[in-house]
Amino acid sequence: MPEYYREFGGEVVSAAVDKYIFVVLKRRFDRRIRIGYSKTELVESVDELKHELVREAMRITGVERGIEMSTLSDIPTGGSGLGSSSSVTVGVLNALWHYRFEPQPPEVLAQQASRIEVEILKKPMGKQDQFAAAYGWVNHIIFHSDGAVTVKPLELSEEAQDRLERHLLLLYTGAERKTKEILSDLRANINERFEILHRIKALVEPTCEALVSGDMEGLGRLLNENWALKRNYAVGATTDEIDRLYQRALDAGAYGGKISGAGGGGFFLFICPPQRRENVKKALGLPELKVRVERDGSKVIFNIRR
Repeated sequence: MPEYYREFGGEVVSAAVDKYIFVVLKRRFDRRIRIGYSKTELVESVDELKHELVREAMRITGVERGIEMSTLSDIPTGGSGLGSSSSVTVGVLNALWHYRFEPQPPEVLAQQASRIEVEILKKPMGKQDQFAAAYGWVNHIIFHSDGAVTVKPLELSEEAQDRLERHLLLLYTGAERKTKEILSDLRANINERFEILHRIKALVEPTCEALVSGDMEGLGRLLNENWALKRNYAVGATTDEIDRLYQRALDAGAYGGKISGAGGGGFFLFICPPQRRENVKKALGLPELKVRVERDGSKVIFNIRR
């Protein structure tokens, strides 16, 4: 969050996974705007759009009339903890800039998406999801006090990547997260949580080392330490049921894990030895979302210029 990194500098280690938000964009014959998502909007001007991410992306790119756009998602988009809103924002920006024949690099897409969500729409969040979506892969991301961001891709060997993917276990709790409330509480009381955030940031470097070396048991211990800190940094980050599920996973053989995103629900990420996967899944009784690491960030996969 800006309240933290502007004073102390921030760091995260983040991995993109092979689940996507697809953005389909075409020109309309008339001057109206049609946006399809969980709802459908047909309006005369960009100012009338209720989809705030699309609205602000259109304003930034200068595309304000005569388009039709649809978004499709591989995952639940309501508080999953997997960065879906930032993936939408980055993807829409990328599509609009290509529509204008002015493709932008990942740095620009990430910074513009961050500006939309954090500065314009005042969402209580950081910038890590936007950079993860724009860049892809597994990165050590550093947030400087002046607002600059440094993205350092981790040099994972094929063996280390394979070990990571075989140990990833992502399970859906089915509980809706109240992201805004959790992060608003953190922001409102952030001065009292600096020590927790310092300790979470200190886990970044050893986490990078564990990923590069393929030390999955060490990575699990680090996530376990991260979760112990995270569950105390904001009201609602965990629940009694989440705590019970977590303990069951450890008892069944998982090395460690955490709730993705702000906490409170959504997806549970575990580092789990392959021979224990079925035990953990049976102990928790939650549906699995199979994932692998995604090397690429936001990209155009089909484009007809005419």
